[in-house]
Amino acid sequence: MTEELPPLLDRAVRVASAAFAVVFALVVASAVATPVADLAVRLGLVADGGNGWQLLRTLGQFAGFLVAAAGYLAITDQRDLLRVARPSLREVGIVVAAGIALLALQYGSLFLLREVGLSTGQNRAVVPAGDPVGYYAAMVVVSLLVVGPVEEVLFRGVVQGGLRRAFDALPAILLASALFGVVHLSGIQGTSAERWAYVAVVLVLGCVLGLLYERTENVLVPGLAHGVYNAAIYALLLANAL
Repeated sequence: MTEELPPLLDRAVRVASAAFAVVFALVVASAVATPVADLAVRLGLVADGGNGWQLLRTLGQFAGFLVAAAGYLAITDQRDLLRVARPSLREVGIVVAAGIALLALQYGSLFLLREVGLSTGQNRAVVPAGDPVGYYAAMVVVSLLVVGPVEEVLFRGVVQGGLRRAFDALPAILLASALFGVVHLSGIQGTSAERWAYVAVVLVLGCVLGLLYERTENVLVPGLAHGVYNAAIYALLLANAL
């Protein structure tokens, strides 16, 4: 894509291209998510604004992310950015351990923030629009099979993969994680300080996922680890709602 450009220009192009990939994904997701959910309402499949509508909107959003990632790779002729392989038994163990570590890291980060008088905002995705039990149960599955893997295809496979072609591992991971964190900003409820504190925690978690991708060279490892982490959060919420 930019093999013959001077190093500084190549890096600038890679950063711009990574940002474009994220914006492109957000645009495609917005064009898919709400219209799909609203169509289901008009067909009488779900109630307007209910749990079913919310779940369909989530599925539509991540379908949009996946389509955008595939489209970006095709348009830029960089299909080799995405490194995917069937996880080995060792990688399955890494997935489980990483999912647990991410959960522990989140709670540790929240504890440290509280110690200095800060708190984070609330992700709108954890707020059900109806019966919490049904919503949380569905989101356990959706998180594991859709949300985690698709976000990692975009942010680790496409974004970090592209940045890695012009940067060393650490700056590529940090830049991809920063984009990953900022994208979550619009979905957080709370004061400005609480929302940015949430972004900071997401950035740290993103760095762990980025390191997993760097070390394993298999996007399914951070994808499934992310899914395990998200699913565990919804499983805890489900247990509290029972």
